[in-house]
Amino acid sequence: MKITIITITYNAEKVLRPTLQSVERQTHNDVEHWIIDGASKDETLKLAEEYKRHDDAIENGHEVKILSEPDNGIYFAMNKGLKRATGDYVLFLNAGDTLASNDTLDEVCASVGDGEELPAVIYGDTDVVDTEYHFEHHRRLKPPKKLTWRSFRFGMLVCHQAFYARRDIAQQIPYDTQFRHSADVDWCIKVMKEGARRGLPNRRVHAVVANFLDGGDSTQNHRESLRERFRVMCRHYGVVTTVVMHVWFVIRSL
Repeated sequence: MKITIITITYNAEKVLRPTLQSVERQTHNDVEHWIIDGASKDETLKLAEEYKRHDDAIENGHEVKILSEPDNGIYFAMNKGLKRATGDYVLFLNAGDTLASNDTLDEVCASVGDGEELPAVIYGDTDVVDTEYHFEHHRRLKPPKKLTWRSFRFGMLVCHQAFYARRDIAQQIPYDTQFRHSADVDWCIKVMKEGARRGLPNRRVHAVVANFLDGGDSTQNHRESLRERFRVMCRHYGVVTTVVMHVWFVIRSL
């Protein structure tokens, strides 16, 4: 299977290198890596171009593509990457986040049997790392054995960086740019809904597939992100269910 990885960057020179290295080291040999940059003013593009030249010199079946131009925010950039993806699956791995091991993509692809119809979503576990990329802890929310679009009423059980969406589904569903911090939650639910409409399963990889860098956008804008997630949940699960679940969230945290 061909995997398209999309990395969104803007003035990301301090955190980009580990992300690029984690993709370059993948043993899987059919990878398209789009770097969608928002016209960075630091050394981000220099790092990206060096990575592209180095990867082009290695016969590893990887193809690096770079687009740099001004945009209106992260989800506008994600939509640009989504339109250009050509892989069987799409993964968003933003600057600072990394694939868990060198054979992560092989593990993801091996979860689908030969001749089997491709699942709507392939997903796995996530670890949280610090700025030195040392393990901090396993992500508190755990993926269920059987993931459906209704699962996210309990919270975002699968990290965005561990969510591989079938490209033909994903490209039908652009990110809703009215959201500034939580369009990824809305998008994941919509992808799973469309998969369910088509009668497709979701497939779990029983392994950590992503390292999430603590302190990303949703962490830095925590309060606004929570407000948006409430709106997203109301959209998909209704107001009553959403209020009840948020009461449960509060009780659970005590």
